Amino acid sequence: MPMIEIDKLTKRYGEFVALAEFSLEVGKGEFVSLLGPSGSGKTTLLNLIAGMTRPSSGRIVIDGVDVTDLPASKRDLGMVFQNYALMPHMTVFENIAFPLRVRRVPNAEIKRRVGEVLDLIRMPHVAERRPRELSGGQQQRISLARCIVYRPSLILMDEPLGALDKKLREEMQIEISRLHRESGITMLYVTHDQEEALTMSDRIVLMREGRCAQVGTADELYFNPVSPYVADFIGHSNQLTCTILREEGGNVVVGLAGGDRRAVPRPAFPVPVGGKAILLVRPESASLAARADDHHSLRGTLEASLVVGSNIKHVVRLDSGETFLVQELNHRLRARPAIGSAVWVGWSAEASQLLSAS
Repeated sequence: MPMIEIDKLTKRYGEFVALAEFSLEVGKGEFVSLLGPSGSGKTTLLNLIAGMTRPSSGRIVIDGVDVTDLPASKRDLGMVFQNYALMPHMTVFENIAFPLRVRRVPNAEIKRRVGEVLDLIRMPHVAERRPRELSGGQQQRISLARCIVYRPSLILMDEPLGALDKKLREEMQIEISRLHRESGITMLYVTHDQEEALTMSDRIVLMREGRCAQVGTADELYFNPVSPYVADFIGHSNQLTCTILREEGGNVVVGLAGGDRRAVPRPAFPVPVGGKAILLVRPESASLAARADDHHSLRGTLEASLVVGSNIKHVVRLDSGETFLVQELNHRLRARPAIGSAVWVGWSAEASQLLSAS
């Protein structure tokens, strides 16, 4: 039985549709991220599941119980927000113990369970401190511990790391992933940060304008996007408009602007000869050469070479006018072409993918 079942959930505000007949299942113990830009519907969906907003239509089932019409207090779930919402006048111990006291748990049991979660978040030494004496990352851990302590069946997180700096955010991503593994609690996580979603999630729900663009693992969304939107949102991508010329064995031969022809693995959707499609090539799958050869046949001008630690990102303006990004490993003795020089880019047939242009 799934932990969450969402069936054709819709939320309207007058004429505006914030969520449109959205359906999703989340398994018990799974970590699922709702990813998308502002206005994509991810926070609306989280609020509907939490019971903070009522749906216009559809159904929400949590752990086998239809909670569509139940108030938030009856849904047995925890919430973690971007602001930590800790009570400044209480110690860390009392902040974590608060939801247990509300549930009238005996004092001895409170002491035991608070001690357990402080050990789980590796912060048993801060029990008597006040929130103002802790760093942002420590406060976010306490906020998580306050959720975990009363053992909800589900924890919902709305951009919980948005207020942290980059280094601390990366540390907390690892920490939340560890807490998820060790606690086994189902977690639904809202973020607009693709790196965060790719790093932490069992599955990602990529949303667009109140609808699901694609659901899958990080690898599935990165290596097998179902649309140009998904390919563009997850990582960097080169998307070249092409024309279907013919089928050839297990491949499709396409023509690019400028007359270059390329073989691409046949896609799952129909590819009528003469029709238009999008050729997707990830930057790390392409390579750069100083002259044309059997592998490198698209000519362009090198506009920039950006050194990003262990990688170099080359920006090439193709003769067709399209921009092409090539990402290569950096090392001390690597020769780099001069900015403004003519270069050729190429990739293997297996490294490219056709996407529908519609």
